[in-house]
Amino acid sequence: MTEEWFTVEQIDRDTFAISEYGHWEQAHCYLLIGETQAALIDTGMGVSDIRKVTDQLTQLPVRVLTTHVHWDHIGGHGLYSDLSVHELEQEWLESSFPLPEAAVRQNLTCMSCRFPEGFDPAAYHVFQGKASHLLHDGDSIDLGNRKIIVIHTPGHSPGHCCFWEADRQYLYTGDLIYSGCLYAYYPSTDPYQFWQSIRKAGELPVRRILPGHNRLDIGTDIIERIETAFAQLYKENELKQGSGLFDYPDFQIHI
Repeated sequence: MTEEWFTVEQIDRDTFAISEYGHWEQAHCYLLIGETQAALIDTGMGVSDIRKVTDQLTQLPVRVLTTHVHWDHIGGHGLYSDLSVHELEQEWLESSFPLPEAAVRQNLTCMSCRFPEGFDPAAYHVFQGKASHLLHDGDSIDLGNRKIIVIHTPGHSPGHCCFWEADRQYLYTGDLIYSGCLYAYYPSTDPYQFWQSIRKAGELPVRRILPGHNRLDIGTDIIERIETAFAQLYKENELKQGSGLFDYPDFQIHI
């Protein structure tokens, strides 16, 4: 199913990926439908109205779960009233986003893209608003016969979270794990924490990874391969900012 800017792919009977393939970021959001409420993991870039998509998929109240407060994951937050974010990034969401808007607009437009009709990149603003709930490691969110566990996985950002669905063995990984370039080089990142978070994810019996960007069809073995790469960089004293860009068969690490 394609809704103008968004592409909707069904993961299972009540789980949907909502993707922005038209942009170089290829960001993914995920709608998880329970019996009493739904969760929307991230809201994308804010280029188009994701609320129109989720309203077509469910009539249940939607609670937004934020993997991390970066512009390409919170762009549609203002379309919802129930917003959850890790406590370490509450301030970023509400008052002090860590990048100037000029830098965000540059990222938004740095590669050619056919934006939806009516969207003006020059008028783009990063969402700022109040969090309804603060997330902590180990929190459990009950959607009604469907439970989501918060896994605090800092490194890409201080309050980055993955979301673990034990019954289905789904891990929603945000910007921690995906096929592509993993970023740990800018000031608010921590390469060592990133590595420890990858190790934490590797302890889970994951059957399917639902990443924040790029390909959806990635094998769970990528967790071990990324962890091995980080461990080798640590051993070689390269796991520190400024070390550069390291290439692997289907991912990169930029530190």
